[in-house]
Amino acid sequence: MAAPAKGTSRTAQNDVASIKKKGPGALATAYLVIYNVVMTAGWLVIAVGLVRAYLSKGSYHGLYYSIERPLKFFQTGALLEVQNEDSVLLFVVAWTVTEIIRYSFYTFSLLNHLPYLIKWARYTLFIVLYPMGVTGELLTIYAALPYVQKTGLYSVTLPNKKIELYEMGWNLREGLRDCLIAAAPYGGPIALLKESQRRERSASARPLLEIYSAAGVPMASFPWKSGVVVHIGWTVSDDLLCIQEDGTVLIYDMFGNFRRHFSMGNEVLQNQVIEAKVFHSAYGTGVAIVTGAFRFTLATNIDDLKLRRLPEVPGLQVAPSCWAVLTQDRQTKVVLASGKDLYVLDNTACTPVTPPGIDPQVSSYFQMAVSFSYKYLALFTDTGHVWMGTSNLKEKLSEFDTKVRSPPKQMVWCRRPKSQQPSVVLMWDRLLLVAGKCKESIKYPSQCKESQKADEYLREIKEQNLLPEAVKQCVEAAGFEHEPETQKILLRVREYKQMTVQVLIDRLVFRRLYPLAIEICRYLKIPEFQGVSRVLKHWACFKVQQKEEPDDVIACAINQKLGDTAGISYSEIAARAYECGRTELAIKLLEFEPRSGEQVPLLLKMKRSQLALSKAIESGDTDLVYTVVTYLKNEMNRGDFFMTLRNQPVALSLYRQFCKHQEQNTLKDLFNQDDDHQELGNFYVRASYGEGSVEARMAALQNAVDEFNKAKNEFSARATEEQMKLLRWQRRFQEEFDKPYLDCSLHETVHSLLQDGKHKQAEQLYKDFRIPDKRFWWLKISALAEKEDWEELEKFSKSKKSPIGYLPFVEVCVKHQNKYEAKKYVTKVTLEQKVKAHLAVGDLEQAVEAAIERRSESELNLVLSRCTPTTDRALLDKINRARAGALKK
Repeated sequence: MAAPAKGTSRTAQNDVASIKKKGPGALATAYLVIYNVVMTAGWLVIAVGLVRAYLSKGSYHGLYYSIERPLKFFQTGALLEVQNEDSVLLFVVAWTVTEIIRYSFYTFSLLNHLPYLIKWARYTLFIVLYPMGVTGELLTIYAALPYVQKTGLYSVTLPNKKIELYEMGWNLREGLRDCLIAAAPYGGPIALLKESQRRERSASARPLLEIYSAAGVPMASFPWKSGVVVHIGWTVSDDLLCIQEDGTVLIYDMFGNFRRHFSMGNEVLQNQVIEAKVFHSAYGTGVAIVTGAFRFTLATNIDDLKLRRLPEVPGLQVAPSCWAVLTQDRQTKVVLASGKDLYVLDNTACTPVTPPGIDPQVSSYFQMAVSFSYKYLALFTDTGHVWMGTSNLKEKLSEFDTKVRSPPKQMVWCRRPKSQQPSVVLMWDRLLLVAGKCKESIKYPSQCKESQKADEYLREIKEQNLLPEAVKQCVEAAGFEHEPETQKILLRVREYKQMTVQVLIDRLVFRRLYPLAIEICRYLKIPEFQGVSRVLKHWACFKVQQKEEPDDVIACAINQKLGDTAGISYSEIAARAYECGRTELAIKLLEFEPRSGEQVPLLLKMKRSQLALSKAIESGDTDLVYTVVTYLKNEMNRGDFFMTLRNQPVALSLYRQFCKHQEQNTLKDLFNQDDDHQELGNFYVRASYGEGSVEARMAALQNAVDEFNKAKNEFSARATEEQMKLLRWQRRFQEEFDKPYLDCSLHETVHSLLQDGKHKQAEQLYKDFRIPDKRFWWLKISALAEKEDWEELEKFSKSKKSPIGYLPFVEVCVKHQNKYEAKKYVTKVTLEQKVKAHLAVGDLEQAVEAAIERRSESELNLVLSRCTPTTDRALLDKINRARAGALKK
C-alpha cells in the first residue's frame, strides 16, 4: 500500500521553501508536471470508475474488476489476486483520495502556486485515510483465508514443481539397486559398491568400487579385492571408509588411493560385524559397529583411535530393528530399538527410555534418524506414524501419520539454513514424503503416476470462469521460469551457503581444482598465507606423487612455481615426497628449504645422517648439532659413531663438551679412540675426585700419572704424584687424629695441623713437600694468631731469623685485635718498615720520628693522612716543620 504522506504545516512550509529555494530545471519541471498531471488524472479516472460502478450495480461487490486495469497500472503493477472483494472498497477509496491529493500537491508545488486547501488536505486527511486503507487490506486478507484453506494453496502443501538443475554424469546400467551408497556431506563425492559381493564370493565376481562427484562425474573405479563390506561412509575430509565384516576399516581418498587401515578390535574376529555406521562429532569422524553378539563398539575419532565397548543390552537376543549414534554434551551415545523398547547406551550403563507422547499401540520401531546437529530424533513406527522430538527424548515436536505401514527405505532430517522448522524426508520405492512440525506433508509420487484429480481441478476453474486467466498466468510463469536471477537463486546450493570460504577452498583443493581455488583466493583478496600459498602447497604435494616424471623435472617445476612464496615450507613437500617413496626427490626439494631446522629432522628420518650433520653444522645452531649427534649415537655402533665424528671436528668438539658434563665414560672412550693421552690423564684426574674411597682415588691418579708419562708431560706427572703423596699423608693424619683432612690442599692441611697444635706433623709436610720458607712462616704465624697462641708465636719469632721480616707479626697481631703483642715486634722491624709498624699499632709520634729519621717525604705524607687537626695539632706542626726543613736542604 502507498501510505499517505505525513507531516505538519511547518514541514509543508519547509518543503515549499526548499522547492522555491532550489527548484529543478526547466526540462525536469516539465517532466514532473506532466507526470503528476497524468497520475492525478489517472487516479481521478479510478475514482470516476469506482463511483460509476457503484451507481450502476448499487453494491460494492465487483468493484475491483471494474477498476482492475487502471488500478494495476497506477499502483506500480501490483497484482491483487483476491476472490472476495467485500472489503476492497475501503482501501481503494483510501488509495484514490490519497493519490489525488498527493499528485495535485506535487504539481502545484512545482508551479510555485500551492493552494491552501490542497496543502491542508495533504497533511490532515491522512489521519483518516491511513487507518482506513490498512483496515481494508487486513479485511481483504482475512476474507481470502477460507478460499485459501478450501483450495489448499498453502505454500508448504502446494504441488511445487521439482526443477532438475542438471543431469547426473554417470551411466549406471543396473541403477542403484543392490548398491551400498555413501554421499559425502556438503555436496561431496558419492561412492557406490555392489552388495552382491555377499553372495558372489568368486574372484571373477568381484564388485567395482566406484567414486563419482556430486554431479555424477567419474573420479575413480577399481575392483574390490578385500573382504565383505558391511558399510561405507565418508569422513569430514572426504576420505572413504569401508567397514568390513571382520572389523577391518580401510581408508581411501576420493580418487581411490589407499591410505591406511585399522581394526575395530579382536572381538569382531569371532562374532563379525553385522551393521555399522559412520558419524561425525566435535572429536572428528567416528565409527560404530554391532557385532554378531549384539554388542556395540565405538571409535569417536579414527585419527586418534580409542575403542570403547558399550554395555550389553539385557535380554537382547536378536539384532536391533534400528539404531543411531548421538553426540550430546561431548559424550557419544547409542539409541537402539528392540521391539517396542528403546534403550540409550553410554559409557557405563544401558538405560531404557520412552519417547513422550508415543502411541501406546506401537509394538515396533522400523526406522530412526538423527538430525545433522544431533538435536532432533525421528522414529518410524509399525503404525505408520513418524514421531519427531528432541534427541534426549524429553520433548515431542510433532507426530505425523504417513498412511504407509511398510518401513521406508531411508529416513533423514531436512532443514534449511537458519530455519526453525526442521522436517523429515522419508523414501519408499515409489514415494518421497516430506513431513514437518505443522502436521502437513509434501508428497512426491512417481513421475509416471497419473493424477485422477486433474479433471476435477479443470472443471473447478471452468465453473468460476477463470480458465483464460489461468492460461494467462501459466504463460507468464513459463516466461519467467529460467530468468538469470531465478537461476542464481536456484544455484545457491544449501551446502555451500553453510560453508566458510576456507572450507570451500579446501574442498576445491581436495578435488585438485587448483586454478579455480587460486582465482577465488585472489578475487576475494584472501591473505596469501591463508589463500594462494596454501593452495600451492597442496598442489606441490600432489605433484610429487606423479611417478611418471623424473625427480629433477618435478623439483624444478615446484621451485619455479613456488619460488620464495611466503607461508610455504619445502620441508613439508619433501616429507610428502618421502612418504611416496621418492627419497631423492625429497632431498632435492630440501635444498630449496632455507631453514636448517626444517631440513635436518627430515634428513634424519630419511636415514641421511651424514648430510643432516653437515646441514646442522652449516647452520651454526649447536642445539641442532647436538640433536643430530644424539641421533647418530643411538643409530650407529660405537666405532662408526666415533669415526663419523672424527670427520667433523666441530661436531666432535661439541660432543666432547657434552660428555664432560653428561657422559664421562663416553668421553674416556673418545680419548682412547684418538690415543689422546694428555686428555686421558686429565680425565683420570677429574674422575679421581668422584671416587668414594681413597684407594679408588689413588688408582685413578696412578692411571693419570701413566697417561701423562705417555704424553711426555713431566710436570703433570710429577704434580699428580705429589697429589698422591698428599693423599697418603692426609689419610694417615685422618686416621691418627680422627679429623677430616681429605680433599684439602697442601696449604690447608698445614694450616689445619698448626691450628690443632700438630707442629711436628706440619714440619714433616714442610720438609717433605719442600714448602718455601716464606710461605711456611706465613702459614704458621697466621695459624698461631688465629688460635691466639701468642706465646708460641713469640717463641717461633725467636727460633731463628724470620725470612719474611717482623712486620707480618705486627700485622697478624693487629688483625686479631692484640696491639700489645704487636708492639713486641715493632722494635724488630727493619728501618724501612718502621713507619708502617708504628702506624699499625697506632703510635703516631713514633711513626713521625721514624719518618723524620728516614727523611722520607712519602712516609711523612702517610703519617699526615692519619692525623686529625683537632687532636694531633702538635704532630701536624712537627711534620710541617720537618717538611719545610727538608725543602730548605
